[in-house]
Parts: sequence; structure tokens; C-alpha cells
Amino acid sequence: MMKFSNTDNFVALLGTKGGPAIRTGSTSPTSNLLVIDGRKIVVDCGLGVTRGLVDQGMALKDLNVIFITHLHSDHYLELGPLLHTAWTAGLKTPVSVFGPDGLEEYWTSFLQSMKADIELRMEDEGRPDLSKLVTFNILDSGAGTHVGGITVTAMRNTHPPLVDTFALRFSGESKDVVFSGDTAYLPTLAEFAKDADLLIHEAMLGEALDALFARIGNTDDRLMKHWLQSHTMAPDAGRIAQRAGVAALALNHLIPSDDPGFTDEDWQKAVKPTWDGPLHIGKDGLRIKL
Repeated sequence: MMKFSNTDNFVALLGTKGGPAIRTGSTSPTSNLLVIDGRKIVVDCGLGVTRGLVDQGMALKDLNVIFITHLHSDHYLELGPLLHTAWTAGLKTPVSVFGPDGLEEYWTSFLQSMKADIELRMEDEGRPDLSKLVTFNILDSGAGTHVGGITVTAMRNTHPPLVDTFALRFSGESKDVVFSGDTAYLPTLAEFAKDADLLIHEAMLGEALDALFARIGNTDDRLMKHWLQSHTMAPDAGRIAQRAGVAALALNHLIPSDDPGFTDEDWQKAVKPTWDGPLHIGKDGLRIKL
């Protein structure tokens, strides 16, 4: 298990796979831990986020801020189980969740599905009312949110068919980190990410898509159309980073992330023509110091 102190500033990529399915040998769907100026912020809660946080050395009872970029299952499927598990691990303090309109409906339904267990543990174990610990806040483009000393700004990106889907910028006393969220190539993201210390950008490897599509075996081409309309090719992620003048680029939400026929060298080769700075290729559990 890794450890960290409140003086550390880093991003841990807990899950780096694009898409919700996991198979033998695959990586986990999207989740991240941002530690900046003593604040611990979870960004997205795909399957595996709870174990990922624990493996980074975070005590779940210290959970207090979560951001969800959009309502695709690989970004919020484990939000309810994370909060419930943190509660069973001793969470007694408030948790603020920020996300698109509709996220609270998921939480209400989760609480209903676990009603018997929650009531039993409150009665039998003396735990506080979980429903009263969690508050939801609706994200909107351009609205600044303050989390302790961190300013968080949201920008709508392009990820059809969803509309409420966001890139996020976290600005602390000395560090700025930007998450692209899931998005098609969006040149205006360069201005949003300008001069950040780290840009975490989703990426697809174009030459690997046909093999991935064949392996998934969908009956028609709708999934391929979604990839091409709603996600960003690796060279374009490099273009955004270059234009933004960021200090480093991390490729995340990789499509594909788990094809043994393609390695880090393929990703590096794809980005090299458009980005000449420090590059991190997403791996589950990778910690990037700021």
C-alpha cells in the first residue's frame, strides 16, 4: 500500500480504461484521486474506485469531496458503493458530491436498494444516518466552486449524446490540474487548460480501434461511430497540451487500454508529432507528482 502526507501534491490515476466493461487482464474504468494543498478530491467513480483509493493509502473515513464529470456508468457506477463502504469504515463527517443534474436520483435509488442494510447497521452498530451525510451540488459550465482553498471551474466539453458533461480545472495555491473528461477533440480546451501543471486528457489510439471493435463484437457500427464522434485521438490530445502550454500531459481513459498488441511505445509515437513535453501513459495506480 502506498502512503502520502498532507504536504504531498499529486494525481493518482486509479482506473485508466475507457468504457465500462472489464475482462480478464483488463484495467479498471475511470477514477482518480487528486491531492492538492492538503485536500483529497476524488474525480469520477468507475468500478474499482474504492480499492484504488485504499491502495493509495487513503482512509475511506476521510472522504469528503467527489466530482463526477458525466453520467456514463464507467464514471459513476461505484459512487454509491464507495460512499457506503466509507460509511462502514467509519465515515461520520459530511461528503459533498458535485456532478451533473440527475446524479442525486442515482443516489436516492441506491439508498433505497440498500435500505434494509443501512437501517440494520444504524440500529445494530450505532452508525449515523448515511443519507444525511451526503449532499449533492449540480455542476454548471463557468461556475466556480470553492473546496477549501481550491477553486474548481467546470467547462462543458463535447461528448454526445450527453449534454451535461464537463472538463474540470482545480486551482490551488501553487498548482493547477485539468481533467478533460470524456470529450471529442475540443480546441477551446487549450484555453481552459492554459499553463496548468498537469493536463489529464482522454485518448484513443486510432490504429487499434478496428481490432478493439472486432474483439467486442457489436452487431453494427454504432459503437465505432460513438468513439469517433465523442472521443479524442491521441495526437489531438497532444495538440491541446501543446497549445495550452501545460507542464505535463497524462493520457487517461485509454481506448484501448489493455490490448497486448499495443504498448506505451505506440502511444508515445502517436503523440510525439504534436507534443514535446513530459508524457505519462495511464496505468492503474499511477501516481503523478505535481
